[in-house]
Amino acid sequence: MRNALLTHVESKHLQATPPQFSIGDLVDVHCKIVEGDKERIQVFSGTVILRKGTGINSTFTVRRIVNNEGVERIFPLHSPKIEKLEVKRKSKVRRAKLNYLRGLTGKATRLKEGAPIVPSDSPAAPAAAAVPNVAEPTAST
Repeated sequence: MRNALLTHVESKHLQATPPQFSIGDLVDVHCKIVEGDKERIQVFSGTVILRKGTGINSTFTVRRIVNNEGVERIFPLHSPKIEKLEVKRKSKVRRAKLNYLRGLTGKATRLKEGAPIVPSDSPAAPAAAAVPNVAEPTAST
């Protein structure tokens, strides 16, 4: 149980709509990088291997391979430095934390393909509603 005062103070800093992704997804994280007086966007793409924490303390870890060396980066979920997060591919995993990927290399790090990515701007519900339901008999008296 969390303290009500802490929850109230943290609520101002939480994002209204945090990005929706899960463990094992291949994501592109667009981060704001400040160098002197200039600001730019840098993309870090990799596999989400863990999520932890609640509220303002929630973080996620993204892992990728660069020059045959594993690189992991931990991002705060509600950080204003994250411009956007794109899910490139969903994967089907059976664990909450994919720490075992740290010891694997090459093709062994592949994960099974998950559900297809549905863009948020295209409604998926009207396509299902267009199919008539013929299993229900109509009652006639």
